[in-house]
Amino acid sequence: MFVTAGKSLAILLLSLVTVLALFSVSPVYDFTMPGPFRGPDIFNPYSALDTAVSWKRANFHTHTKVKSVFNECDYWPGEVYDAYSKFGYDIVTFSNHNALTVHPFDSTLQVNVYEHGYNLFKYHLLVFGSDRVGRFDPLLPILTSQRQWKLDILGKNADFIQLNHPFRTNLTSRDDMECLTGYRIIELDSGVTTEQEYWDWALSAGHYSFALANDDLHYPDRSDRIAVRCNMLCCDGADYGTLKSTLLSGAYYCMRIPDFGGGDWEVKYAENKRLPQISDIGLKTDTAYVKLSRPAVRIKATGQDGKTLASVEEAKSMCWKMHPEDSYVRFTAYFDDGVVIYTNPFARYDASKTDSPYAESAHSVNAVLTILYNLLVLVVAAGCMALIILVARCGRKGER
Repeated sequence: MFVTAGKSLAILLLSLVTVLALFSVSPVYDFTMPGPFRGPDIFNPYSALDTAVSWKRANFHTHTKVKSVFNECDYWPGEVYDAYSKFGYDIVTFSNHNALTVHPFDSTLQVNVYEHGYNLFKYHLLVFGSDRVGRFDPLLPILTSQRQWKLDILGKNADFIQLNHPFRTNLTSRDDMECLTGYRIIELDSGVTTEQEYWDWALSAGHYSFALANDDLHYPDRSDRIAVRCNMLCCDGADYGTLKSTLLSGAYYCMRIPDFGGGDWEVKYAENKRLPQISDIGLKTDTAYVKLSRPAVRIKATGQDGKTLASVEEAKSMCWKMHPEDSYVRFTAYFDDGVVIYTNPFARYDASKTDSPYAESAHSVNAVLTILYNLLVLVVAAGCMALIILVARCGRKGER
């Protein structure tokens, strides 16, 4: 009996390795990193900001119950939407894993977005504007090239892509962030630290992106999981066309919010209605500035390599004059109740050549390494298959 069980386990493990190997096939790229942002002009993500338009509170990374065997949430989209409405959210999009979810009550608010990825490293992406779900996924995305290939494939049938929770994506390194391109938004905040080093690694390498902070909601019935992140968008509607235009222009900021009340829902509802806000933000000549609705304990300006350029204490505003050597600057405001506000970055660029600092960096296929790597993958897969056959035959002989 033990011999039979051992052989079955061996076949199972070998089969798993075979599948992992086959799903690891990938081109190997030579990456070209653009380097720090440079240019005579400064990109202002808030240039289209209209303070007469109200800010809308949004969460874009939301899981719900779906009509499937596999569910990551016990509540249907309508129930989740109602839960968010109690906290004052105006926009909720449903980004279930590898599935497009229909808006529960208003087709004009439909946003085709889904979370792509079932790999073992949690390398996930939010895919916006796709009419179908991409199915291919490297199950062990160890190589930066594998992660880039996934971005390239999904980007062909998407309006734009968000790079999800890099803090929680296993084996994500600074090298990855300095090479990866093709996403327009990065998801912030790990829940452990308020610093955003992964974003700064990418920005410092010349990969411009905006930022969103989302709940990545799975448990709307738990106070420590819902309304602990949000995004404030300056827009006049919640239809996909308006959201797409706003998200790609940068006229928004994101927030980390404590679990007010620690389980007391009434306290949580009340405190979420009095959150601090950005009252004004923009660029005057070469000086970036931010103004808040109430004083922050600290406001800091972050620049190249994640360095703190300056900070002010107990203040409602801050400005930073960008010197020629400043590639970018972004503001972070910390409040005494635990709320944190993050702005999108102001960055150098050449307005005569491009509309923004965002650019998809070149990555060419290294033919030699691609052939050698994929040969290795196929050899591993073939070897495992041969061992499976051998073990199975040994099992049949033992039975005789």
